Formats: sequence, structure tokens, C-alpha cells
Amino acid sequence: MQINRRGLLALMGAGGTMGAASVTLAQPAPAAITFAHGVASGDPAADGAVIWTRATADEGFGGDIVLSWYVSASADGSPVVEGDVTARASADHTAKVEVAGLQPGRDYYYWFTAADGTRSPTGRFRTLPVGATDEVVYAVASCQLWAGGFFNAYADMAALDRLDAVIHLGDYIYEYGADGYGAEVGKAIGRLPDPPHEIVTLADYRRRHAQVKTDPAMQAAHARAAFICVWDDHETANDSWVGGAENHQSDEGDWAARKAVAMQAYFEWMPIRDPNPVRAREAIFRAFEFGDLATLAMVETRLLARSKQVMPKGDAPPAEALAALFADLGDESREMLGKDQSDWLEGVLSQSVQAGKPWQVLGNQVVMAKVAGPDLEAELGPDAYQQTLAAMPEFYRQRIATSMQAFRAGVPFNLDGWDGYPYARERLYALFERAGSRPLVLAGDSHAAWTNNLHDNGGRLAAVEIGCTAITSPSYGSLLPGLGKYLAARNEEVVFCDQDRKGYALVRLTPERAVAEHVVVSTVTQPEFERSVAATFVADAGAEGGPFRPA
Repeated sequence: MQINRRGLLALMGAGGTMGAASVTLAQPAPAAITFAHGVASGDPAADGAVIWTRATADEGFGGDIVLSWYVSASADGSPVVEGDVTARASADHTAKVEVAGLQPGRDYYYWFTAADGTRSPTGRFRTLPVGATDEVVYAVASCQLWAGGFFNAYADMAALDRLDAVIHLGDYIYEYGADGYGAEVGKAIGRLPDPPHEIVTLADYRRRHAQVKTDPAMQAAHARAAFICVWDDHETANDSWVGGAENHQSDEGDWAARKAVAMQAYFEWMPIRDPNPVRAREAIFRAFEFGDLATLAMVETRLLARSKQVMPKGDAPPAEALAALFADLGDESREMLGKDQSDWLEGVLSQSVQAGKPWQVLGNQVVMAKVAGPDLEAELGPDAYQQTLAAMPEFYRQRIATSMQAFRAGVPFNLDGWDGYPYARERLYALFERAGSRPLVLAGDSHAAWTNNLHDNGGRLAAVEIGCTAITSPSYGSLLPGLGKYLAARNEEVVFCDQDRKGYALVRLTPERAVAEHVVVSTVTQPEFERSVAATFVADAGAEGGPFRPA
């Protein structure tokens, strides 16, 4: 299917005008209001959802802006609920409404207007079903580096006939500057981050969120369906954990302060319900019930309880560091979720199983499967391996050679994923067993597509996993094409891995089975693209359901 930007704008809906809203502003209004960042919805419920927009005013305007909002049961129908909301200067002129009073399991359309009658694009969301539910369709996305390319995967999502929700597993923004991660592609296609430096302050994080939401494909996807989101690391800084981050240095100020402003910008700019006032702001774990078919539990694995990584992802441990690394991995106290979140999750899964729901879905940031690193020399053969190394820059040659030694010694492929927290993973698998659930785990972060069957240390099938590839962020496959097939060949839990292409995962649940498609786009370096499905897998429902298998 060929998609271009002109067709994409049609999907978003035209922004027109309507009669001026009858409101009184607390101070003089700006000369003009636009909706430059589109509209978005999120966190659907059986009776509503969050709807979001941002009022863009004249440069330098510092006052609040009153908007009117409307929700209709059809694209051209009269509103069934409406009201006013203030886009406050203190919230960067963003506005969120928690809409309620709607019917379950149906599509609704929404829009905003300014006092002068300017109308936003029209968005669409689907309320959660109640009772008998035959099918649910999720798009699963993560890792959208602005400089990494065009967001073509979102253009494809926006064109889907059926889409109940987009599950976004993090890395909605990246913190790097114009000379940082992925900048080579950005410079080539004229797509560099704003601000051009690494983001640290509240103003910085706001500007980066604002830039992402100017993308037409991003706006179209947000206007197409409700997003259910959690952050990963780059919404704060790379490889974040409870006490810091790999990409937070002492000269960048206090980590707690940086984390606080990053979270503030996130809650302002994302269509997510505001945090529960009786919990820590980091505690964004929450659950969604899709009728009698599925429970979706979204967990937080970064800022709330995660222990520091034994080594940053991508680093190659030298031989003399291996003993200390394995000793750290053997520390049973290392955490990912923490006790409060684990107790909450066990309750959610247990209640879902007791209610007879065939699917418990876990929205989780990082890959859960056991993944040993590849032995490229064995896979390629000695001559081809040396040729591959010789074709690389010296920096990569040295890192790959050191990594091969570490992988042969038993170091996992990615120490920032659950492989870096093996005892925490076993505790989670025991939690699944106590709850009577064999969940479908969703994962992002890795910039690769995965289909995995997860086993505990006793060999029991504990869960099945679908990992979505990146929207644009670079993958190891750009350096080593075909890397995914080597990982799949070496690892029993890995059924499929594609480290080369960009896209998203499309998951269809029915009472009998899950069908997962790895949707890929032909390019991210230009806005016109072809879509295809790299692979499709099926798993049977229920606690006794089997592993993923090719469709």
C-alpha cells in the first residue's frame, strides 16, 4: 500500500471554523489561536477517555486560554457531551479533559474550538467494551527518534480500518542533541532535534515533546485512536533507573530535579490521566479492562524501583570485568517493579483470571526473554567474520570483538532488559503462576521485532512475548544486517527476531487466540513508503494456551 503526505492530511480531518464559543476570558485573548500540535486521546474507559490538545498562541503570550470541547457519536454529528477547558500557561498551554458519560464499546469523535471559532482537527477514540467481546485490536509502538527518520509507521496505523487502541511502550521522545544519537540520518534528511542541545530543563523537555507532535503522521495516529502510554528511559535520559541514568552527568544538575521536570512535561503533553495523588508520580502503572476478553496491565520499569544496570546497554565488558559483572547479576535483591507494583500486578492478573478472561496482557518496556548474544564468528565463518569486522569503523571493530568474548562467556545480549535482572524475572514468573495466568507480554525499547516464548528456570512456559520494532530509532541490524536471524538461531526462547526494519506490531485478540503481525515500512528516510508484514504468529488463549507458532 502506497501512502503519501497528502493522503495523510485527509486522514487527520480538516481544521475549519464554527460559531464562536460563548466564553469569557479572564484576560485579553491573543490575536489568533491555532492547533499546531493536533489532538490526541488516551487512557480509554468504558464511559469515556482523556482528550488532549495544545493551544498555540502568539509568540510571547503568557495568559491562560479558554477552549471549548465537544464529543460526538459520529464524525459529522451533534455533540453528545461538551464543555470548556483552560489551556493554562503554567501547563505550556496544553489542555486535557477526562470525558465521561459515554456508552461502552463504541467509537466517538471529538474536537476543540477557540473563542474566535477556530476549530481543531477531529479525533476519534473507542471506549472500552463491557461484557461479551469478540475481538480487540492493538497497535504496539515504541522508540521514535525524531532525527532517525519519518514516522511512516504512524501513517500506516492511521489508515487501519479497525484499531481499538495504540499501546505505546516508551521512548516517545529522546533527550539527545543535534550531534547526538542518530544525528547522521537527521542531518541527511533535514530532521534535527529541537532544541539542538541535550534536553535538561522543563523548557527543553516541553520543546522536544512539542516537536514530536508537529509530525503529520504522529498527529494522524493520535487522531485515529486512543493511546495507552508508559514512558521508558529516554523520556528522562538513557538507561534511567531509580537513582540516576547513564546519560545524566553531575554537571547536568540533580537527577531528582531533572526527573521531576521530565515527568511534568510528559503529563502535560501526553493524553494520560494525571497521576494518583496518593502515589508517587513515578507510579503510572494502571489497568484497562476490555470486556470479558482481556485485561491490559501497564507496568513501570524505569523510575519507580529499578536497580542500577550492571553495565549500560551496548557496552562491551572486558575479560577482567566479567567476574564482578556475574556477581552483580547474582544479587537476588536487584529489582525491576518493586513490591508495591508487584502486589498490584498480582491482584490485577488474579482478578482477571477469576473473571474468566482468556487474556492477560502486560504492557512492559523492555524485552523479557532470555537472549544470549550471537557468536558471529561461528555464524558467519572465520573469513566472513573478519571481513565484516574489517569493513567497520575501528570503534565498532573493537566493541564487537570484545562483545563476542563476553557473549561466549555467558553475558546476555542486553543487560538493560530483564536479562540484567534474572532474579526479578523469576519472581515475576512465580507471580504469573500464583495468579493462574500465562500472559501475553508486550515489549519495546530494543529497536527490533521479537516473537518469544518465555520459560521459567524450571522449564515451564510462563508467558509469550511480542516485541515491537522501532518507529525510527537505529537498530544493530544497520551495522550487522541479518543479526536477528542469528539471535533466533542461538536462543531457544526466540522464535523470530528482525533487527533490520522499522514499523510496529499489530495484535488481534479473540477468545480463542492471539494473532500478532510484525508490520514493517520500506523506508524511514523519505515520507513515501510501502508497508508489508514481515511475519505473523499465533498463540492459543488461556492459562493452558501454547507457545507462539508461525501462522
